[in-house]
Amino acid sequence: MEEFYQLAQELLFITLALIGISFGCVWFFYSANIALNYLIGACAGLLYLRMLVKDVERLGSEKKQLSKARFALLIVLSILASRLEQLEILPIFLGFLTYKITIMLYVIRTSLPSFSR
Repeated sequence: MEEFYQLAQELLFITLALIGISFGCVWFFYSANIALNYLIGACAGLLYLRMLVKDVERLGSEKKQLSKARFALLIVLSILASRLEQLEILPIFLGFLTYKITIMLYVIRTSLPSFSR
């Protein structure tokens, strides 16, 4: 389990770093409103990743399968973005997907021999 906790911590830290870099770039190239919309989505994605880590942690000892409650976060976020005029759906959704970039970077790093050294 120690390796799992290290991996989870690494993924959360890299996601936070990507959020910070992306937020700065979006603010520089677009506007503060778009950047804040991105940040809302990115924070929701970070929360989703944290919920996923907790769900996987309980897998085996307490549960037999992953719960679907995490998906409610994306659904509520999408509904809020479509209902409130200040929020824009695309930056929020792209912010939410930031955690996926972290996972892709981890997979690339561990699958290619030149990166795993």
